[in-house]
Amino acid sequence: MVPSGFVYLGLIAAGVGAVSVLAPLAFLGIRRRVTGLIVMAMGAAVVLVALVLPARESRVDRPVSRLDHFIPAYQFSELHSTRIKASRDRVYWAIRSVTADEIPLFRTLTGIRRMGRPGPESILNAPEKMPILDVATRTSFLLLADEPAREIVIGTLVAAPPGWRPPAGPSPEGFRRLRDPGFALAAMNFRVEDAGPDASTVTTETRVYATDAPTRRRFAGYWRVIYPGSALIRRMWLGAIKHRAESRARA
Repeated sequence: MVPSGFVYLGLIAAGVGAVSVLAPLAFLGIRRRVTGLIVMAMGAAVVLVALVLPARESRVDRPVSRLDHFIPAYQFSELHSTRIKASRDRVYWAIRSVTADEIPLFRTLTGIRRMGRPGPESILNAPEKMPILDVATRTSFLLLADEPAREIVIGTLVAAPPGWRPPAGPSPEGFRRLRDPGFALAAMNFRVEDAGPDASTVTTETRVYATDAPTRRRFAGYWRVIYPGSALIRRMWLGAIKHRAESRARA
């Protein structure tokens, strides 16, 4: 994601400039403190611009997945996939069974995300030996769709108007229809497709739809900061699914 890349490039430049204000880094061509100050200011400006860049809206013209049904339009997304040497049934079982401890660095990155605070049980603070999707759907996520050996979709609200309280008995259809101002809806899926004899392709996609321009602007900065860590978690999550499914296949 380009804006997120510029955020981190700007942070690096600002950090290099700040160090050079104290002790110029001549090996980087910064020989005077004033140059370091300029580099720091330019880096900070790049970060600011990258955080406030407007987010474009994408829309699905021809729905092909259950995720398309729930989030057909979105401004923020990430997509990852992997090929697994196992049947769709076995891959689906692995998706439903993987725990947080099987995903490398999951606890480290989610601990950083919650700033080290213990907090209640959630996908950011998952208990041991419990499937991570079960943790998600019994805490802050809603199971939107579950088609065995094909696709699982879960969703949550990542932003809501001040003072808003969720209605009793939230439903997938209520999630799909929620378009009032001030909300940001996030949904994530795992989709399994055939990839040859005893092989499958698993795709995970995360989409976020902000229902109005102010919410979109506020969420854009947050998304661009967390994106690298979120993408890393998704890739390692797929790796854990692959390892579990292929290990079961060999057994």
